[in-house]
Amino acid sequence: MISLKTPSEIAIMRENGRILALTLRAICEEVTLGKSTASLDHLAEALIRKAGAKPAFKGYQGYPATICASINDEVVHGIPSERLLKAGDILSIDIGLFREGLYMDMATTVPIGDIDEAADHLLRVTEESLWQGIKRVTIGNRLSDISHAIGSYVKSKGLHVVREYVGHGIGRKLHEDPQIPNYGLPGQGPRLQPGMVFAIEPMVKTDPEPTRVLDDNWTVVTATGGLAAHFEHTVALTERGIDILTIGGE
Repeated sequence: MISLKTPSEIAIMRENGRILALTLRAICEEVTLGKSTASLDHLAEALIRKAGAKPAFKGYQGYPATICASINDEVVHGIPSERLLKAGDILSIDIGLFREGLYMDMATTVPIGDIDEAADHLLRVTEESLWQGIKRVTIGNRLSDISHAIGSYVKSKGLHVVREYVGHGIGRKLHEDPQIPNYGLPGQGPRLQPGMVFAIEPMVKTDPEPTRVLDDNWTVVTATGGLAAHFEHTVALTERGIDILTIGGE
């Protein structure tokens, strides 16, 4: 069953989203050549706790860190380490927090120095596909309209969505119903209504093969070593329309 949020809960989640967006922005400003992803993780935890929140991922099903830091062929769930970022890398940062009984989640992918044309195309298409999905979050649309918008856009650009991992509802739990695949036919599933809150998160790769999980039981990688990117916003549907909770502010 899809959990509907009250206006007061959405207000809390909006503040959570503002905190998280500012945190992610601060982390991205520290993404430079020679920086370790472990140092980014330490910064993320410090900023989240300073804001009176808790990291959502740390300890979740045993995950050991505050952020997921996935480099190049790592799709999602990369564990921060002392590995140093180098020129031409792309880094996906997934981050979440918990405050006042409610969760928040977002992600972005950033280039390290100059990246090649294929990597740039991947980042642009993945982010644009997120906005294609967000535009379908309107009262009366069907849930799969979001999925179809993302998947069809990615396919039209010669890339491939990850099918094994999906977007989701969020709020009182980090992962709630419904699941939101990044592919599928339009016009399927429940109609969208006020009170729904979704984490929409296209994960896109350059190769069509299924992903695999490394021996750490967390890090998901592409099958052939091709690049992957990940962008995510949490959005609420209200009587006034869509509210992108993780846009942030000053």
